[in-house]
Amino acid sequence: MWGQHLILDLGECDRTAVRSVETIRAFCQELVAGIGMTAYGEPMLEHFAVHNPSAAGYTLVQLIETSNICAHFAEAAGEVYVDIFSCQPFSEDTAIDICRAYFAPRTISRTSLMRGAGRTTVHSSAA
Repeated sequence: MWGQHLILDLGECDRTAVRSVETIRAFCQELVAGIGMTAYGEPMLEHFAVHNPSAAGYTLVQLIETSNICAHFAEAAGEVYVDIFSCQPFSEDTAIDICRAYFAPRTISRTSLMRGAGRTTVHSSAA
């Protein structure tokens, strides 16, 4: 295996939290620490798609020493889309628990990939 890739789709989230730059920064910091990673620099956090209210929201990119964490926060829909990729193993359940604590989603769709050139395996479920 080359790397572990967790893809989370969080639905019906706390809309105040999804719109809060302070909450998103705190989430990122706790997520990095909680899954045992080391942040490489500060996270990039930008508000995008203001011309399209249905897509508008913050996008987060945090480099970690073993790869990256990316997320988009869709404000109008109250949805959060998180991708964590690392060549160092991490607890997916811990990542989900941190997402729940910060954004209180009513639904979570989870896709786990164990990545390797020519040998990627996929597992999907509701969390």
